[in-house]
Amino acid sequence: MKTPKSIKRFVDIFSSLPGIGPRQAIRLAFYFVRQGKAFQEDFARTVADFKHISICSQCFYLSENKEGLCDFCSDKNRNRAAIAIVEKETDILSIENTGKFNGRYLVLGDLKKNGILETEQKLRLQSLKKWIEKELDGKAEEIVVAINPTTEGDIIAAIITESMRQFANKVSRLGRGIPTGGEIEFADEDTLGSAIEGRS
Repeated sequence: MKTPKSIKRFVDIFSSLPGIGPRQAIRLAFYFVRQGKAFQEDFARTVADFKHISICSQCFYLSENKEGLCDFCSDKNRNRAAIAIVEKETDILSIENTGKFNGRYLVLGDLKKNGILETEQKLRLQSLKKWIEKELDGKAEEIVVAINPTTEGDIIAAIITESMRQFANKVSRLGRGIPTGGEIEFADEDTLGSAIEGRS
């Protein structure tokens, strides 16, 4: 029996996702089939709703708001003068789970292993500088460089620190609660919370 075209298409799409290869994609396809139509329709509706998500025009996180700002950038109760620069959107979720930071963010995007900022990442940093000049009269209270403590991450963090130094009263890095080579996304809340509190 030939594999149905819909299964092949599913496998093509899912095997292109991070951390999922062709074998796992095939297993997922058959799992979806076994779950029945109600599950499949609910999943399809959920994916279809992604069309309502855009990229925040200020911090490059995700937004479902019509004005284009994410919930962090549009929240007037947050300290807009404290800014954490992170690599990935999931790093924001991890930091938020600690309850130790009440500022805003900037998402750089996935860092390359060569320790060099891509053009898009440089543009995002430039947009932050312009925002600070316009909204904070040129100086943030603090910029937290919340980049993973890997060899490449340390190089990038040093570049960002030097680039942002004149735009903040203080430029800090996360404390070393996170082990060298570790990732913010996978740090437990207590460890990450301690790293935020111990930033310097």
